[in-house]
Amino acid sequence: MALSMLAPHPRPVREAIERHRRALDRNPALHFHERDGQVRQVLDSAAAYLGGRPDSLALTESTTAGLAVVCAGMRLEPGDEILSTDHEHYAATEILRFKAAASGASRRVIALYEHAPDADADRIVEAVARGIGERTRLFVVTWVHSGTGVKLPLAAIGEAVAAVNAARPADRQVVLCVDAVHALGVEDFDVTALGCDFFVAGCHKWLFGPRGTGVVWGSDRGWSRVAPVTTSFDVEVFWPWYLGRTPDGEAPPARMCSPGGFPAYEHRWALHEAFRFQLALGKAQVAERIAELTTYCRRRLAEVPQVRIRTPESARLRAGMVCFDVAGRDPADVVAGLERRRVMAGQTPYRSSAVRYAPGVLNTADDIDRAVDALRQVIGEGAR
Repeated sequence: MALSMLAPHPRPVREAIERHRRALDRNPALHFHERDGQVRQVLDSAAAYLGGRPDSLALTESTTAGLAVVCAGMRLEPGDEILSTDHEHYAATEILRFKAAASGASRRVIALYEHAPDADADRIVEAVARGIGERTRLFVVTWVHSGTGVKLPLAAIGEAVAAVNAARPADRQVVLCVDAVHALGVEDFDVTALGCDFFVAGCHKWLFGPRGTGVVWGSDRGWSRVAPVTTSFDVEVFWPWYLGRTPDGEAPPARMCSPGGFPAYEHRWALHEAFRFQLALGKAQVAERIAELTTYCRRRLAEVPQVRIRTPESARLRAGMVCFDVAGRDPADVVAGLERRRVMAGQTPYRSSAVRYAPGVLNTADDIDRAVDALRQVIGEGAR
């Protein structure tokens, strides 16, 4: 029940990791020089899953690394404004703080709702429309909030940002960057229809991808506003340099911005199998199944008197997790008590922490029943 943290590798992914590991161990020089074909496979399968073109994608090691690619590389100057919300993860808030200090841009934070269980989609979109200012150039939001389980009406937010941009010249338009780590592998979507300029996510949660992998999808407009912050090792970038030319303008911007160096190649290349695994299951079927399980999980948790649920009841504002408090109990103690009963739950990484159940397609309704029964036992144990 902790897929909001790290998912186990399914068999095709484990076998691919091991296959690449053996090849790298046997002859690292040879297998390393096959990396371009391996990367192209990953980009093609990721594009098939996400939507869009392979050349709109950069590969990273995590959501945090992807946010750094976008936010650190964003062309900003004094007088510009970075807008975010008070619902963001530590990783986003810190990278934006760093960027503001380095660029001279100001930074402003808005609230999209006050009480998570009562969050309202229309009011969230209204808060976004009110919050965007004349100087706003970068707006960073998280699609699914890991501290509450609230899922933003992202397409409607994209429309609100597009309405603002329609009245602005290109150099004053707002770039919308989305932290989508808790939606990837949960929601059924085409990334080009979301209205965002950047979609950033790690692949190690509900997608069942290898640990230490991530993707950044960017629109043409989004990539045009970002400068590379580190050297890319992609062949489209390296080859012009090898021939004595500057790769600027020859390589797609996403390739220019893909961080170079030597990643854990066996994990990165096995990402191909993770996307193929999800496509074989069916995006729509996976999304429907997770929605059913999350609905059932929330309903069963609501039956426990000592539990206060943070995640909204509305299916439109929920994704793959239910966050909750147990009256008078430290979340860490609750999670530890659940583990003693062989139920793996999460704890939200915020100052106001909560317990988190995050089911996925590997779970059943019986698993949820057992998790709720175990929670009742933990609560009863504490009462004594």
